[in-house]
Amino acid sequence: MSIQATMEDKLNKAFSPERLVILNESHLHAGHHHVESGHHTEFDGAGETHFRVRIVSRSFTGMSRIDRHRAVNQLLADELSAGVHALAIEPAAPGEQTRW
Repeated sequence: MSIQATMEDKLNKAFSPERLVILNESHLHAGHHHVESGHHTEFDGAGETHFRVRIVSRSFTGMSRIDRHRAVNQLLADELSAGVHALAIEPAAPGEQTRW
């Protein structure tokens, strides 16, 4: 199973979202420099390393923005430690304005 599919499965099970979109934005970061094992490398934009999570869930009702981010980061901690370099999170409760 891909990293994106694993994240989608976890988010669906944990938050039962009304809307969930996971965008693989790895290609947008091609040419950026990363440090891996103490060595600077130029990222080629391939793979599953940079994601944007857009999620609307009742679970976020009454939670601060920081607590929402923490909840998603904790849920996806394994993916973050296994190669996901960047995770942009756009959480909302139902009825809240989103930019997407």
